[in-house]
Amino acid sequence: MAYTKPIPPQGQHTKPFWEGAKAGKLMLPRCRDCNRVHWYPRLICPFCHSTNLEWIEASGKGRLHTFAVQHRAFGGWAEEVPYVTAYIDLDEGDRMMTVLRGVDPTKPEEIKIGARVEVEFEQANDDTSIPFWRVVEQAGE
Repeated sequence: MAYTKPIPPQGQHTKPFWEGAKAGKLMLPRCRDCNRVHWYPRLICPFCHSTNLEWIEASGKGRLHTFAVQHRAFGGWAEEVPYVTAYIDLDEGDRMMTVLRGVDPTKPEEIKIGARVEVEFEQANDDTSIPFWRVVEQAGE
């Protein structure tokens, strides 16, 4: 089945992220001055305002920070409802928004804050893979 969901715009400053995603790697920007990883990609560190940035390959692991079940959507996401959106606390620091996989959106009581998650990539077209996150271990297990 063809990928019908929106594909985020790609620019020169996000090229390492998209190249990594295509190769199945989560690439994140890190400041060389304060050594902090930040998400979303930008040309300046949001913590110390340095422009001395580099890209690192992240572990692709994190914890579920919070989530919401989406019951309405438009475009390519309309066929997916209900689905779960979430914020992931990356093991490298900072936070990423995602669509959460490996959970039942009709049973939100079973989704546990703090659950361990890992990134996975879905090929959207020949040039683009999109990162999603999947629960791999519930909190407290």
